[in-house]
Amino acid sequence: MRRRAIAHFSSARAAITRHRQNKSSLEKVASSQSRHGLDWMNFFVADVQEGFGAFVAFYLADLKWSQGSVGEVLTIGRVASALSLIPGGALTDAVRWKRALIATGIITLAAAALILALHPTFLFVSLAETLHGVTAGIMTPAIAAISLGIVGRRAMSSRIGRNHRFNAAGNALTAAGMGALATYVGKSMIFFAAAALTLPALLALSFIRRDEIDHDRARNAGKDQEGRPALQGFTALLKNRQLLWFTCGAILFQLADASMLALAVEDVGRAGSTQSSLIASAMIVAPQLVVAMLAPWVGYLSELWGRKPLLLASFAVQIIRAVLFGFIDSTTLLVAVQLLDGISGAVRSVLTTVIVADVTTGTGRFNIARGAVGLVIAISASVSTIAFGFVAQALGHWAAFLSMAAAAAAGGLVIWFLFDETKPAEYID
Repeated sequence: MRRRAIAHFSSARAAITRHRQNKSSLEKVASSQSRHGLDWMNFFVADVQEGFGAFVAFYLADLKWSQGSVGEVLTIGRVASALSLIPGGALTDAVRWKRALIATGIITLAAAALILALHPTFLFVSLAETLHGVTAGIMTPAIAAISLGIVGRRAMSSRIGRNHRFNAAGNALTAAGMGALATYVGKSMIFFAAAALTLPALLALSFIRRDEIDHDRARNAGKDQEGRPALQGFTALLKNRQLLWFTCGAILFQLADASMLALAVEDVGRAGSTQSSLIASAMIVAPQLVVAMLAPWVGYLSELWGRKPLLLASFAVQIIRAVLFGFIDSTTLLVAVQLLDGISGAVRSVLTTVIVADVTTGTGRFNIARGAVGLVIAISASVSTIAFGFVAQALGHWAAFLSMAAAAAAGGLVIWFLFDETKPAEYID
């Protein structure tokens, strides 16, 4: 019996070692200089972006802005980001200077951060939020395009996993660091720090070798009979049933997800605990740490098992999370429940880009398709905040959480019955 247990243990350890080696070989496509440059660029760009999110509302509230004015400028930023996604994707597909797009975005983010720190009037804050929104809409597809252009389709899933590992780590560490700056130095220091962090982001970007970025591969273009790049028309995306079904599932997932944390944090605030601020911060940071740990493995496992099983698992996790939020009263246990968001977040963040790359292979329209999916997801998030806010107000938070679980279940059914596995039997590159 003991020998059999030892044999099973040795077999499992050998399998884990083999999987680690396979995963490592997929991640080590392209030169180490470009790989590490892309890693750390994602880390520092996340640092800069984190300075805008919730900290803008925190900063403006401290300056005695009204809740309505804060909501207006944040909405301006969200609308600018959403509206820039499709043009940003189209621009990324069209131009060869992808690194310049990201560099321009990083410099613009520095300018927006300095505007917030030095001149926090309504007009200038609106300008800063617009700049932030537009550059985020351009940089996101550009980073995905560079990733695809460097590693190709075969290693794309593992590369996107690494991108999100460094991005999540940057988010988590910066949330903690900027919170400390705001508390002990001054709230405007959040934005001075965000501006300063653009310098290492630009330095990391410079390490990505231009000659390793294949422009045609970066937009997922095919080849004609003479070996020249072949692009399909935009109508090909509208006729792509797999892209449409995946987008429907993503809309329902985001509808369930977007306002879930906000309602849970509101419950924490109403509890009146002396540790409510600490618990709320933990609920934000903890999932990012889970994403940082799991994202590379999601990319690897999507090659081993396929995309659809992981996608369905993310819906199941979301349903469980919503139900638990609806019935758990302990504020401490809410942090543990929020760890589930890290699991579903790791799957969704990696697979959204990977699946769009799968279903647009050979079209040359990868980045604009990714932008279109991002736009409808953003719209779904806005609808979620309004719709479930009304449900919570009229029927209670438990009803809102159960409604979110129902939305996630509907999305899971769409994926189960209508969406096919997209992992190709053989990659074109």
